[in-house]
Amino acid sequence: MANVTFSSPIMHQDKTVYAVAGNTATILNVAKENRIPIPFECENGDCGSCVIEVEYYDDSNKMSLAFTEKEKARLKELGLLTDADIENAEVNDMPPKYRLACQYIARHEDIRITFTGEPGGA
Repeated sequence: MANVTFSSPIMHQDKTVYAVAGNTATILNVAKENRIPIPFECENGDCGSCVIEVEYYDDSNKMSLAFTEKEKARLKELGLLTDADIENAEVNDMPPKYRLACQYIARHEDIRITFTGEPGGA
């Protein structure tokens, strides 16, 4: 089970929810289920409107799923992901700071998700 804390200047306060172990819902789906206002448009990784910043509470317990090709391309286009970030993620299993909420699936790690509330804002 993962504790996912959502934080944004457009929310009155941070909100922590529990993502059930083994659930393959994206962070965007978890947010929608819990009425967290992460902006989104396409929900399939093309638009980049659901950019989030991910902070791990325990650096030794990073387990996120790999990037999709769409996510890599969109984050690079937005200037939030470098080739070095991709290599570090794919070779060293070190997830990057920025992800797309519609593509990112939390595993068994406690994380803090930060978003601006503006489409495409990190």
